[in-house]
Amino acid sequence: MKYKDCIDFLYHSLPMYQRVGAAAYKPDLGTTLSLLAAMGNPHEQFPVVHVAGTNGKGSVSHALASILQEAGYKVGLYTSPHLKSFRERIRINGKTVSPYSVTRFVERHFALFKELKPSFFEMTVAMAFDYFARKKVDIAVVEVGMGGRLDSTNVVHPVLSVITNVSFDHMQFLGHSLPEIAREKAGIIKEGVPVIVGETHPETAPVFEAVAREKHAPLLFADQVYKVSDPQCVRLRRRQHLVFDLYKNGSLYMGHLISPFAGSYQQKNFQTVAAAYDQLFSDADMPLYTFKHGIRKMERTGLQGRWQQLQARPLCIADTGHNEAGIRYVMEQLQALPHRRLHIVLGMVSDKDVDGILPLFPADAVYYFTNAQIPRALKAELLQEKAAAFGLKGRSYVSVKSAYRAALRNASAEDVVFVGGSTFVVAEVV
Repeated sequence: MKYKDCIDFLYHSLPMYQRVGAAAYKPDLGTTLSLLAAMGNPHEQFPVVHVAGTNGKGSVSHALASILQEAGYKVGLYTSPHLKSFRERIRINGKTVSPYSVTRFVERHFALFKELKPSFFEMTVAMAFDYFARKKVDIAVVEVGMGGRLDSTNVVHPVLSVITNVSFDHMQFLGHSLPEIAREKAGIIKEGVPVIVGETHPETAPVFEAVAREKHAPLLFADQVYKVSDPQCVRLRRRQHLVFDLYKNGSLYMGHLISPFAGSYQQKNFQTVAAAYDQLFSDADMPLYTFKHGIRKMERTGLQGRWQQLQARPLCIADTGHNEAGIRYVMEQLQALPHRRLHIVLGMVSDKDVDGILPLFPADAVYYFTNAQIPRALKAELLQEKAAAFGLKGRSYVSVKSAYRAALRNASAEDVVFVGGSTFVVAEVV
């Protein structure tokens, strides 16, 4: 089997949430456990840091992987969805899984797939764990796909569980209140395993506290101990970077940290990462420069689409924020940028709370409505119509690239162009 044929099989023969949405969602761990059992339970052969959360779980996963790599470990990293290539989902020390390894895995287990009929996500989770075991990683950082309790990754027994935050997303699967969503995410908390929760919220904190007590799991809310202070967006080597100090219990812990990801929302993520770092290395004599260098070198893990600068003049930014909380942070930072006019290339998927998200966008921007080339995408004309009800005006375009080109043509050097609203929109321009 050639790699292209293999990928075609995976995309079109297995139900894929990234493309079709709810029809591919399977709230059950049974198939994943059966797949892994047939492979010798590879997920039991290496320690895991398990990362869940509504927003920030990808950034936190990449940051932890970079820090662990800086500490000298051979680090597996599983994330989803991918932006450009399927292989982005599975990495070891930043290097994506090889085409050969993907095709060999599918060939080796083809009959098993026919028998068990896994979803695309169940298959990729099994592939990642099999790959990490065969390559003998020292540790793996595993990002939850959706929720936690019934997510296919929740077959692991980690050394540390991390839950970044809770806000509204995927409500049709996870619940329509913050406590309901928190309970689903708290499903990754395991008996006796320490858990870090990134943000304290009065509605969700009692849920995490109750589950942690029940599981005898030591619990720490990162924002009660760690604080990012004096964050500044600084231009280094023609690109924006986030420079900040990190405090622990009110005292300076690490000064002048530099991140190549300049989104202001990363401040909360780095507080969570600091708490996880201290937990992982609490019994080790690990120098603090391991953390600092790991944060500075995060790009080597392949993270993209987080306040990513596409060009300098006009300044063009792409960000994958796609739910209410994520869009709110991005819009606040975007409007704070010096600019004459703001141009927004916008596309969304049809199963998001579009009417709840559109009011967060500025009415004085010029809009270029579009849709990604996936079945889940909300058609550009319908998005344009919905946006008009909130005073957002612009034209619709048949493709993301044509919308982006139009924004660049219309923008002056002093303007700012933003591309976002959906991971899949960003994937077509980065």
